[in-house]
Amino acid sequence: MRVPTTCATLAATVDARTPAHRDRAVDGLRALALLAVPTGHWLVGGFTLDAGGGLHNASPLATFGALAPASWILQMLGIFFLVGGYSSYLSYQRRAGSVREWTLGRLRRLGRPVLGVTAGWALLLPILYYGFGFPTVTLHTASTLVVQPLWFVGVYAVITALTPYCVGASRRLGFWAAAPLLGSVAVVDLLRYGPYADAVPSWLGLLNLLAGWMFAYQLGVSWADKRLSRRQAWLLLAGGAVLFATLLLAFRYPVSMVGVPGAVRTNSHPPSLLVLALAATQSGAAVLLRDRLARLLSRPALWAPVVVINLLAMTILCWHQTAMLAVALPASSVGEIAGLTEAPETAGWLLARLAWMPLFAGLFVAIAKVARPLDAPWERTGMARRVAVGVLAAGFGYFALAA
Repeated sequence: MRVPTTCATLAATVDARTPAHRDRAVDGLRALALLAVPTGHWLVGGFTLDAGGGLHNASPLATFGALAPASWILQMLGIFFLVGGYSSYLSYQRRAGSVREWTLGRLRRLGRPVLGVTAGWALLLPILYYGFGFPTVTLHTASTLVVQPLWFVGVYAVITALTPYCVGASRRLGFWAAAPLLGSVAVVDLLRYGPYADAVPSWLGLLNLLAGWMFAYQLGVSWADKRLSRRQAWLLLAGGAVLFATLLLAFRYPVSMVGVPGAVRTNSHPPSLLVLALAATQSGAAVLLRDRLARLLSRPALWAPVVVINLLAMTILCWHQTAMLAVALPASSVGEIAGLTEAPETAGWLLARLAWMPLFAGLFVAIAKVARPLDAPWERTGMARRVAVGVLAAGFGYFALAA
């Protein structure tokens, strides 16, 4: 009985220390979106072994196409950008210094954890290669998985820097400030998938990278600016759902919200119009459920985990793949193991992977205790060390992307 009592006491303490103005619903939505990232990556992050024992990426979605609809739930980046825009608006309104100082402060908070994980892996790679003899191909595979979630941080940083323009757009156009972004993605999709697709350069899709993810962020800014009403939230929910179904059924968009090996088209990199339709549906539902979620999170036992997850936001994004690799790399030295290094082509693999996930989570908790200080301001870090971290991070990035 002592452990539950202690947990209840800690939860009550966290609840009591939470400022009254804290928006628990928004924090709860962010926590859900954060948990979806490792859950999704751990579920679809399969591996295969080559004849030399090298580890290669593989995805169960290539075999189990029926699992694709699960990505509609696990793909919650739209919610993440929604609450990101909401929080950035409030922070921007409370800023004490200049716009430039506010922007640099936000970017530093995003950049430090990224530099920490990439520099850490740059130091780890020689140890794995020379000390433990892992093949180069295995280290390339591990590096690409570590870098994989970090593209999001780069896009989020650029959009964060554009917050002043999002605020201005919301004040001029309100809820409809997100409409041009939706239209831009629709036009690009028409060009790259329409009747003249063969004449369109492949790089054109990159235009969707900023507009696609900025859509939900702009909605979040308008929400915080009190320019997104419940009536408009219903429009987002219904309109997004109708558009989503139309794109799937009439225009044959890929069902999966994440990339599938061997597929000709993908919805995620860069985002297609289907991603925005899902983001609109999720955003509408989030706004409509806000009050209910806030009441639910008024319970200390539910609120305390949300606080912890939000405190570990960047640590989760940057280090969750490392937790999976901490199991998969040693397993690759043993041979084919169900749910780890065996090809993800059977139902048994799915069950085995689900069984491994608690271990991934436990290892992440241990890794987070070591990695968490890297997220804090580097006030005692001299210029020489900062340069060294930058060089290590750049070297790791080159190694991963050149794979």
